[in-house]
Amino acid sequence: MRHCSTNLRVNDKVEVITGKDKGRVGKILKIDREKNKVLVERINLIKKHQKAKDASQTGQIIERESSINLSNVMLVCPECAETVRIGKKVLEDGTKVRICKKCQATIESTK
Repeated sequence: MRHCSTNLRVNDKVEVITGKDKGRVGKILKIDREKNKVLVERINLIKKHQKAKDASQTGQIIERESSINLSNVMLVCPECAETVRIGKKVLEDGTKVRICKKCQATIESTK
């Protein structure tokens, strides 16, 4: 399997561009670069049935996020609030930054 290089980072705001959650926006919680998967907050929710561990505890159904393919999400620019492609630029002091291809604004990861 070929690994996909990505300019996305944890805590970036992304929009799902295809699939059952198309159009929904969420924050990246985890990126698996080996499998080209990304875990996005409140996107692709699944129900996990959990058995009781002992007699005092009851079984339950937990709703949690499942990963989706990296190619199915696009970054939302914090400046122009649209889904954009990402470019890279080297500043005068030598630091590399990500830039929005539409409005040329620098993109910082929000914590």
